[in-house]
Amino acid sequence: MKIKKMLDTGISHVVLAVLSVIWILPILWVILTSFRGEPGSFTPYFWPKSFTIDNYINLFTDTQFHFAQWFMNTLFVAVCSCVLSTFFNLATAYCLSRLQFAIRKPFMNLALILGMFPGFMSMIAIYYILKGIGISQSLVALILVYSGGAGLGFYIAKGFFDTVPKSLDESAILDGATKFQVFTKIVLPLSKPMITYTALTSFMAPWVDYIFASVIMGDNYEKYTVAIGLAKMLDREFINYYYTRFAAGSVLVSIPIAIVFIIMQRFYVEGVADGAVKG
Repeated sequence: MKIKKMLDTGISHVVLAVLSVIWILPILWVILTSFRGEPGSFTPYFWPKSFTIDNYINLFTDTQFHFAQWFMNTLFVAVCSCVLSTFFNLATAYCLSRLQFAIRKPFMNLALILGMFPGFMSMIAIYYILKGIGISQSLVALILVYSGGAGLGFYIAKGFFDTVPKSLDESAILDGATKFQVFTKIVLPLSKPMITYTALTSFMAPWVDYIFASVIMGDNYEKYTVAIGLAKMLDREFINYYYTRFAAGSVLVSIPIAIVFIIMQRFYVEGVADGAVKG
């Protein structure tokens, strides 16, 4: 039995080591490419022949691609979407967890059904709605798109709120508190893991989204996000010259998310685990 246990442990470690290498290699390759001195989109070797930081410098000084402006556009959209989406999500989850009304269950079932369809199925309709009200190709349009449907993702937050004792609400109401005061001053302070989880997922969406941003922005070059801008560098006429800068931009884009996630990882994991306990 001891030999069998050691053998199983050894096999598990080998499998995990192989999976770790497979996971790390693409990340290492992007980082090495961002410091590569040789231009071109393809090289028949993994380790660069020369290293340089010019790719990062040129990324901010180049007049063809305005990476710094795209980065700030994305940061602005991400922060605003994070605040609005977090509020919409948590407020919807709290209402469905605490309040009893006639269409509560039908609404939850409808939200579950709508969540089965990918969001990009509605992007053409959303574009024409935004165009009709005159705000297409703007950062405000992106913020509305990213935060508008946040309330439908209430299920995990609702599961978390279901674990908070309702006796706390009742005691506060007896002391004269309103529903909104109960939500903001009692329930939310007890829900830091869920707030962190919701805020992180809402913040990350604008950084990685390309489909909605490209449809809404069209040819408004100044309002591009980093996802659209970096993808533009891979066009046929730019790829050979800008490929290493594309890799440098990819590294820079990943840094803010990685820092925020590492700092808040403990709350993130607690939010996912606690929100999945009850539904």
